[in-house]
Formats: sequence, structure tokens, C-alpha cells
Amino acid sequence: MTARLPAHLEVSGLIRLIESQGGTAMVLAKGERDAGTVLIVSMCRGENAQLFERMPQVDGSRTFVATKKQDIEKPYEFSEYLKRRRLQDPDIWILELDIDNAERFIELLPR
Repeated sequence: MTARLPAHLEVSGLIRLIESQGGTAMVLAKGERDAGTVLIVSMCRGENAQLFERMPQVDGSRTFVATKKQDIEKPYEFSEYLKRRRLQDPDIWILELDIDNAERFIELLPR
């Protein structure tokens, strides 16, 4: 089993990376410092929100996968979903990234 990067370090590093590239990043929910699950909400200029979560892969790795997209006709459903996830697991981190093509940064995260 490989050692896992503590959640607070992963979140902090991603925030610095996004901000260094001209984007903004904000912690919407602060979870368990070391072992909390990290959820990432990506968007560009405040629109087209998409949720990324780590999912187990066949090779045993856990990569970020897009699991939910904001419906432009029902944008409130996306935020309600995040609230429900937070209630189900108070240890999760929810990080919002607002930058063009946020997926390129998500792909850099450890598996």
C-alpha cells in the first residue's frame, strides 16, 4: 500500500497551483485534515460547474472522475447535491476551482 498525501496538503497545493495560473480556488468545506476525501468543483468564470471525485480503477489506483455536471436549467440541484454529500460525510473537503480547463490541473494530482 502506498502512502497517501494528507488532504490538507493536497488541497493547499492545488489552490496555490490554480492561483499561480491566474485562476481562483476556494475551500467550500473543510474536512478531516489528513484522511478526508477531496471533492473538486471545477468551473470557468462561474459557469458550467462539474464535480470530480476519486474513484477506484481496475489497476487499483484512485483517479479523479467527473461524476456530476450542473444543469443550467436547474443550477440549485448542484449545490443541493454538495450539501447532501457534506451531511453524509463531514470529513470531506469540497474545493472549488474557477479556471479555464481545470481538468488539466486535476490530472496532475496523485492517484
